[in-house]
Amino acid sequence: MLKINCCLCVALLACLSCAAPSRRFLQQERQAFLASAYADLATHTNEFNGYAGRPPSDGPLNSENNLDFLEKNIPVFTCSDPRFTKVYNYRWWMISKHLKEYDDPEDREKYQVVTEFFGVKPWASLSGAITCPAGHQFYDVRWLRDPQYLKSYADYFMRGSASRLPQRENANFLTYLSRPESHHYSSWMINGVEAYLKIHPDTSWLKSLLPHLEHHQQVWDSLFTVQQPGAVTEGMYKILDLYDGMEFSLSAVLGLIESKGAYDIYTRDTWRDYYLGWSTTTRAARTENARRYPEAYRGGYPDFYLVRPSVNSYIYGNLQSLADLYRLAGTDSLKARLYDQRARTLQTRILETLWNKEDHFFHTYSAGDNLYGIRDFEARVRESVGYTPWYFRLVPEDSPEPYHKAWEMFGSEQGFYHARGMTTAERQHPYYNEQAYAWNGRGWPFQNSVVYKSFANYLRYYKKEVDTGDKNLLFDHIEKLTALHGRQELNIGEWYIPSNGTEFGGEKDYFHSTFPDIIIEDLIGFSPAHDNSFTLHPLLPEGKWNHFFLGNLRYHGHDVDIAWKKKRNKKTARLYVWIDGRLAARISDPDKATTIRLP
Repeated sequence: MLKINCCLCVALLACLSCAAPSRRFLQQERQAFLASAYADLATHTNEFNGYAGRPPSDGPLNSENNLDFLEKNIPVFTCSDPRFTKVYNYRWWMISKHLKEYDDPEDREKYQVVTEFFGVKPWASLSGAITCPAGHQFYDVRWLRDPQYLKSYADYFMRGSASRLPQRENANFLTYLSRPESHHYSSWMINGVEAYLKIHPDTSWLKSLLPHLEHHQQVWDSLFTVQQPGAVTEGMYKILDLYDGMEFSLSAVLGLIESKGAYDIYTRDTWRDYYLGWSTTTRAARTENARRYPEAYRGGYPDFYLVRPSVNSYIYGNLQSLADLYRLAGTDSLKARLYDQRARTLQTRILETLWNKEDHFFHTYSAGDNLYGIRDFEARVRESVGYTPWYFRLVPEDSPEPYHKAWEMFGSEQGFYHARGMTTAERQHPYYNEQAYAWNGRGWPFQNSVVYKSFANYLRYYKKEVDTGDKNLLFDHIEKLTALHGRQELNIGEWYIPSNGTEFGGEKDYFHSTFPDIIIEDLIGFSPAHDNSFTLHPLLPEGKWNHFFLGNLRYHGHDVDIAWKKKRNKKTARLYVWIDGRLAARISDPDKATTIRLP
């Protein structure tokens, strides 16, 4: 760890905005920032290790060795707001607890997997890893300097036993559809592999993995597409609420209310009794309908499939990544073109089917081949999953259709904006409910991670002029998420109450969302690429921070450090980039995207 006199640190931080600082001075400045960031990391990690009543680590990293691991592996970060610095370090500490070694008796291989809940839950794979948050886990863990963790995790789900073993059936298997562990929940893991390879290129490994990535997509195609000829949703991807990671949604509620026969227990007056939290499914299981139509329910949970903007966008991301990765590997240009075309076809279906021109939003349909319940029904409720297409840049950048209008609801109190954080359903809907264990309004960090990247992408790639209000809105949401981690003892849990919640509820130290990636890519704007370059485009609004530093970031085999100091006059360069310890760029206008080539 770097050490430097603290008084010198203060002096150097104060002088960063001096006119035309010398390279020698800037090198001292970089050292000062590194020393400050590492000191914060050590102080915070020691504090976190002292928390009582927390779940023990799933893997070998604990209070005896986690500081050494973090110092060697994470991109260190510090800024003028100590809350952000501390939460950033906490989230890496939490991640280290979920890095698990798994001796697979099926493959006779040892894998590094990443868990969500601690221990091996009944709804998990045999290793304890769960596919539901895997996309988020890929985006966070990819920033570790040591690439072995994510590479092994991808191997486990793509070609290891999890790609073959059927998800075990138990009281938590609330469906009649048998599928591999790798497909128990929706995910965007192929896209996650590409995101990882933008940080740590490895063409040899990619070539060996590509057939398995392709097979992974083929399972989605065979099990999760609407098969009814002539249906509005024919060929699109379907999922149950639960296996989209969202338990109970308003779009499912609206479809169930419109359904007859097996699902006529769900009405405008009764749906809360049967589809609003796990106690209600127990009640549904005791109904006459559940007895008469056993295949329509599993443990009281309706077998009611939805064609959602979420899962369809995930698959679009996977298809586009398959095209990108085949091009990158240079092994099969025909397959690259095939997956490009498949991505374009799905993109067209999503835009034509799920986009509602009156509501200016992407809505959910019920699947056109449901065995029970209404088919091809459009649920006209705005849910946060409607922002997922921007996560994968699915929305055309040059379309005359005013897709941008969807984002008016992001900052509206009629939509998703609330006092303590983003909601998961529009507040103006009559069925909005943030108190139930559901996605009917209650906040879930899983969705914050999706929507914040989507909004950052919208600002960077779609909006012609990004103003102060746009940046303030993004920062406001991230700041509220940061505050929800608590003040006395930090924590990340499953959910929060958007109106008055002061902290997360549910599990503690729970890994089903991102935070390092929100800071690094979404806010600071470090955008990786497959070629030997990266782009910087911060979305930090004026007046929020006086400085930030991101360092020890391993990228394409190089070490990258980035420092920013609030400028005092327009002539002063205020964003500095070092590559392998050498000054590589002085950026005088960080409000514009700057591409930097590696040596």
